[in-house]
Amino acid sequence: MGLLPLTYRRPAYVDKENISLSDEPNAGQNILSNFPTQDSEAGLEKTEPSLRPVNSGSIAGIPSALSFDKIIEGGTCPPCTVRDIMNYLIYVERSAENLQFFLWYRDYMKHFEQAKTWDLALAPEWTPAMEEEIIQKIQKEQAEKARNKPSYKVGDVTVEIFKGTDFEKGSTPVLSSSRGRSTSDLPEGTRTGSNNPFGTPPETPRGYHQETFSSEYVGSSMATTYRTQASDAFATAGIKPPFTIQPFRKEIDRVIATYIMDDAPRQLNLSDKEQKAVLQALAHTTHPSAFRIIITPIESALRRQAHPNFIRWSICNGNPARVFFARGLGVALILLSTTIAIVLALSKAGRGYRALAAIGWVLGISTLIAAYKGMCVVLHGLHHRHIRPWELFMAEEEDGEEGKAKRSFDSFGSGNSYEDEPWVVRYQQRNVIRKIFDREVWIQEPMLRQIQDTIAVQSMLCAVVLSAILTAIFVAVPGGDLF
Repeated sequence: MGLLPLTYRRPAYVDKENISLSDEPNAGQNILSNFPTQDSEAGLEKTEPSLRPVNSGSIAGIPSALSFDKIIEGGTCPPCTVRDIMNYLIYVERSAENLQFFLWYRDYMKHFEQAKTWDLALAPEWTPAMEEEIIQKIQKEQAEKARNKPSYKVGDVTVEIFKGTDFEKGSTPVLSSSRGRSTSDLPEGTRTGSNNPFGTPPETPRGYHQETFSSEYVGSSMATTYRTQASDAFATAGIKPPFTIQPFRKEIDRVIATYIMDDAPRQLNLSDKEQKAVLQALAHTTHPSAFRIIITPIESALRRQAHPNFIRWSICNGNPARVFFARGLGVALILLSTTIAIVLALSKAGRGYRALAAIGWVLGISTLIAAYKGMCVVLHGLHHRHIRPWELFMAEEEDGEEGKAKRSFDSFGSGNSYEDEPWVVRYQQRNVIRKIFDREVWIQEPMLRQIQDTIAVQSMLCAVVLSAILTAIFVAVPGGDLF
């Protein structure tokens, strides 16, 4: 297989805070464009160019064979498959909820399009005009709240902080019950008028304990189903609950409870405006177009931030311990070769012997440059890579009861935290030497091997040029004839 151009550069790391959604002339099509809608032309006209996801194949450093669409469609080999990018988002980026929601949305669109039931008429399309109207309404409400928010003077800040506490000026200390309810809320005859903050409050009537306990028990038991959780989300946003006879309403409730509502196990990083807008749309319809306001930035983040970072990370064929060892080896070779060149220059040996140091310089500089890009030249020579830490113990965990690890491809489930997985402690207990010479596996993806070959050739060429310069300098220096 040939090489990429020698001017190739791996994808630059994209920070979450620096994701640029600026309009691109060759912007890719949104996933919603594949769904037949009645107002598709109007939607394209009103869609802001800045929210159109770019085709990841046009991102610098990513060949078309490793594009985002190619990976999602299953057209790549390990370690560049959908499972690999999911593991990367879980264990490295710690933001797999975007991809999980994106995969669910693609399947949901197909199911909705293939459904031929009579109740589809109850789920009309959520048009861009309706979306724009809701957004303007939410923005207006937020502006009114900000305008009506009381402004405090500098001297009033301290007063506001201690308001309602025992330190409030001119206030009578209010004793609090064990459940956080002030004694002023207790029935008549149970309050205390003592100003001693260390006094023991009178015993709370029995009815108060029963009332508080029963209300807390009912409140916790009401949030046990997806429907009640979705209803709570609608109520919190001040939205009327939707019709339950709409198609796929149960699935939408699970999506709200898993991805959209506050404190959801896989809560998406949505602004308050986006959350209220999508809840308003889902209260009106279960049509896939109801997710338009959130699926567009989610897809853009996957294409512009998660995918380039994943390709950059996949190019590294060694674990951190092996890469650090390779860097140290490169520096050691460079220092050793430089020492040999200095000794030969100070001796009576002929000038030609000084050129022998170029061998060490070429090996050391090429090793150091490759290690800087996360590659070990020894592993690359075999086209191998280290097995990821979570892959080392995966087979053992799947055989036992502990192997019921989180199924990251399940659309609905628990959160993506992995700190409690057994492999974390077991890998931390491995010594450094064992990590350096950890288990290896062959890289199956041809394009990834081609990228690594190109980086290896670039490293070698740079090493040859720098070694030639150093050799010319040492050969030209007059001999010391000291020994």
